[in-house]
Amino acid sequence: MALWYDRPVSDEPKSQEGLTRAERATLALNRFLNEQPLAKRLQQAWLTNVNQTLVRHVIGRRVFAENIEWLLEPPSTRGVVLCLNHRSYFDAYITMFAVYERGAVWPRKMYFPVRSNFFYESPAGAVVNLLMGGGVLYPPIFRDNSKAELNRDALRRMVGFLDEPGSLIGLHPEGTRNKGDDPYTLLPAQPGIGQIVLQGHPLVVPAFINGLSNSYVEDITSTFRRDIRRDNPVIIVFGDALDYTDLSAQKPRAALYKKMSDRIRDRIVELGAREKVLRAKCASGEIATDHPGWVTNPPLRE
Repeated sequence: MALWYDRPVSDEPKSQEGLTRAERATLALNRFLNEQPLAKRLQQAWLTNVNQTLVRHVIGRRVFAENIEWLLEPPSTRGVVLCLNHRSYFDAYITMFAVYERGAVWPRKMYFPVRSNFFYESPAGAVVNLLMGGGVLYPPIFRDNSKAELNRDALRRMVGFLDEPGSLIGLHPEGTRNKGDDPYTLLPAQPGIGQIVLQGHPLVVPAFINGLSNSYVEDITSTFRRDIRRDNPVIIVFGDALDYTDLSAQKPRAALYKKMSDRIRDRIVELGAREKVLRAKCASGEIATDHPGWVTNPPLRE
């Protein structure tokens, strides 16, 4: 007897046959969590109640946000693409924490595409996705060229998600985590994000985040140091909505997608320069530990 995740699904690409049983199971589960209305509402409740409370207590006091106010009310009648640099595993996670912590309620359906090699090909990764995000790391992007049709299908789905107000897709123009020594030097932009934007016509929100490590334990334990708001804050600088009307008026093509991606990357680099200034002001005390820019106030201890 075929198991539930072995059964064909009418809207799945035939190339799904190349997935392992574990990959099919994980993909089917996350399809359900992200594309069934009731499951998506339950996922949102998990993120905005359980996870939001957890992050508030373990990292919240370190987080400083600039130019976040315009995002607290619905900024668009279409979907939103949040475009971030990618230094740590938790960039988007903490950025959305700041948005919700300041009182925004409009992001009702969130999607964060992720490379499949850990979160969809490893049982541990699948569990992390469920516990930390209720399966919100979706849809997966596969590295294997034989699964290219699944990636094209993922792109079509993301463009479709953007038709709905209150939807938000978090993307990294770099396409992969930047492991270089300089957090202000970004990797080259990949064309995929440009294609999604020019086909989906969302509101594009660029942002730069810095201060997180790739160790959850380290980030949590350092949070409770007395001077952490000076020594190593997590700073997020949000940009205004990106204007790309000139590009959206042109005929879609691969070179145009890359040009769109480069424009997003360049804006994030500019926001990084502003973050560097803010970090220096935190270190010098020019930005006080009770400044209104801190997302969680008052601080837990000073």
